[in-house]
Amino acid sequence: MNLLTQQETSIVDPTPGTTADTKIALQEIHGIGPVKLFDTAGLDETGELGDKKRHKTFNDLKECDLVLLVIDPATKDLHVEKEVIEKARELDKQILIIFNHFPAQSDSPQAENALDLFRFYKKIHLQANNNTCRADLIEFILKNYTPKQDKTELLPFVKRDAYYVLIIPMDVETPPGRYLRPQAMVEEYITRQWAYPVSFRLDLGKARGTLEEAKEEKHRFDSFLNNFQTRPLTMITDSQAMDIMKDWCPKDIALTTFSIVMINYFSRGRLNDFAAGVKALETMKSGDKVLIVEACNHSRIGEDIGTVQLPKHFAKRYPGVTVEHNFGREFQENKHLEQYKLIIHCGGCMISAQKLQARLRDLESVGVPITNYGVILAYLQGPEALERVLKPFKLQTAHTLN
Repeated sequence: MNLLTQQETSIVDPTPGTTADTKIALQEIHGIGPVKLFDTAGLDETGELGDKKRHKTFNDLKECDLVLLVIDPATKDLHVEKEVIEKARELDKQILIIFNHFPAQSDSPQAENALDLFRFYKKIHLQANNNTCRADLIEFILKNYTPKQDKTELLPFVKRDAYYVLIIPMDVETPPGRYLRPQAMVEEYITRQWAYPVSFRLDLGKARGTLEEAKEEKHRFDSFLNNFQTRPLTMITDSQAMDIMKDWCPKDIALTTFSIVMINYFSRGRLNDFAAGVKALETMKSGDKVLIVEACNHSRIGEDIGTVQLPKHFAKRYPGVTVEHNFGREFQENKHLEQYKLIIHCGGCMISAQKLQARLRDLESVGVPITNYGVILAYLQGPEALERVLKPFKLQTAHTLN
C-alpha cells in the first residue's frame, strides 16, 4: 500500500496482527484511472478477533477487481495463500503474485514453487520498502491487469440539444448548499451531453394536500411546463413523488426516477433484475420477511423512504409481513439473507459498483430476489406506472405483473 501511494498510508511493523482492519486509499494510476486500494488484515490469526479479520478481508475480496497477493518468498506454510487464491478464483477475480523480499533472505525463494496454483498467475519479485521498486510494480500491474470493459451510460436516452426536467421535492432531509448525489450526477451528465437539464422544485405537501392546494401546485407545474418552446423529452423525478408525477407528467414526455437511474448505473446495466424482483410481491404473505437495504448513513428524519414510507406501504398492503433494515456499507451474511422473501435496495449511489455487484452475487447464490426503491414505488402505483419508468431503458416488463 505504501509503495503504491508513496506515503505512510498504512502502519507497517513486523509484529503479527498490526493491521487490525482494512485500510482504504484512493489514488489515480495513469493507465488505469482512479482506483481504490484495500490493504487488508492478515488471515493467519486465530481466535475470535482473527475470525472477524478474516470475515472483513473476504468481504473486501468480493468487491475488488484485482487481487495483489503479497507473499514472503521464505514462507513454508502456504495454507492461507492457498485459501485466498481459491476464494479469488471462485469469485472470478484477477490475481497477481508479489514476492516481497527482505534483505536477510537468500536469492532462492522457497514459496514460488511450493504452491501448485502459483503457476496460473504472473509474478514479480521486489522489496516493498524500497521506493525504487514502485515503477516496476506499476509497470507490472499495467502490463498484466485487464480492466473489465462494461461501461454503462448513466442516461442512455439523452439526446443533444434536448431538454430534460428534474423533479426535485426538497424536504427536511435535503442538505443545504448542494444537490443530492443522484441529482448532481444527472444534471452533470445531461449537460456533458450538450443537452439542457432544468430543475423544478415540487411541493409534495401541497400536491398531496387539500383539493385547493393540489390545484394550486398543479397550476404552478403546468405553467412551468408551458414555458418551454421546445417540449422536454424526459422527466426524472424523485421516487417518492411517483404518486403525483404518474398523473402530472404528460403522456408525450417520458418519465423515470433518480433511483432507477442510479441502480441501473451502479449495477452496470442490470435494471431488469430489479424489475423482475418486484414480482415477489405477487406471492407475499403474512409471516414473510422483507429486508430494506440503504447503503448510505444520512440522518433519517421526516418522511424517509426506507424507514417510514416503505414500511407504511407494507403495513397497509401486506399485513403480517416483517420489515427489517440494513444500513451502511456492510451487508449481511448469506446464511442471514436466506430468510428474506425480498430485498429492497436503495439507488446505491453511495457505494461502489463493485460493492453492489458483490451484493448481487451473494443474493444470486442464495436465490433471493432483489428490487429497488424506484422500482417498487412505481409498482405500488400500478403496472402502467412501472412500465412507464422502465421504458426509457428499453425495458417493458410491467405487463406481466398483476
